[in-house]
Amino acid sequence: MKALVAQSYGPLEQLEIAELPTPAPGPGQVLVRLEAAALNAVDKVLVTGAMRDALPVTHPFVPGVDISGTVEAVGAGVTRFVPGDPVIAWNSVASGALAEYALIDDAPSAARRPVDLTPAQGAALPTGALTAAALLELADATRGSGVLVVGATGGVGSYTVQLARQAGLTVLATGRSDDATYLRGLGADHVLDYRAVDIAEETHRLLPGGADVVFDLANAGPALAATAAAARPGGLLVSPLGGPPSFDRDVTALYGGTRAVDGRLAALAAQAAKGELRIPIDSDYPFAQARQALVDFGARHVRGKITVTF
Repeated sequence: MKALVAQSYGPLEQLEIAELPTPAPGPGQVLVRLEAAALNAVDKVLVTGAMRDALPVTHPFVPGVDISGTVEAVGAGVTRFVPGDPVIAWNSVASGALAEYALIDDAPSAARRPVDLTPAQGAALPTGALTAAALLELADATRGSGVLVVGATGGVGSYTVQLARQAGLTVLATGRSDDATYLRGLGADHVLDYRAVDIAEETHRLLPGGADVVFDLANAGPALAATAAAARPGGLLVSPLGGPPSFDRDVTALYGGTRAVDGRLAALAAQAAKGELRIPIDSDYPFAQARQALVDFGARHVRGKITVTF
């Protein structure tokens, strides 16, 4: 099979399309013939080895954690899928989506793709929507609360804005001035131009006292302190990227990541198929340009997801 391959840790430019053996599904595994994949920030981390101590991979390595395709074969013990089923999956560090075939687990991280979703839409859903849902669950904000979403135009942020609005929250979203229409279309009540205003000050102006929850999807480590300033005393700072255990003010830090609990991916896909959840795709590349897609993903402002179609 053809696959986008990293032979060792290194820059994205070292990736090349090469021939690899088509994998065979073992017990509890499903072999998927890819129709589309979507890109995520973790793909770059895994290729370059920026977090190799915490997230090591084996080479040759095929990036891509968001999978959309058709079941080709199933391993022993698989009962939820049969050959011919359209499926979507979040493949975590195992990756493998940027190839003609990939293995996924018969687990809550995989679900049937509704017929009303295109392969690209199916690929653009799992990581972004599952992560957003997990972060909102972690925050446990009550209806009527005010939240700030930093990094709102990205793959996770675009879903966080939508799911927060569905939960009855007042949503402030950061973006550029020309992102305002996009973010309001997703459900943001206010759009804060991070290039023109002080985000903490503007949040306190719009939400007197500050945000009940700040979802920071763009910053990590010490940089989160500036974002935490947008939260009210006793509020929360929620991030999937990690940072300090506490801040020099009364704001609690909560860190979490993508989680696939039973039925959640299927429920999100059903919402999207009914038009209740928008799947924003910034651009789509053919598989022959998969390396360029990854390079572009890390180099420019993206609204929603970048997908690769086979």
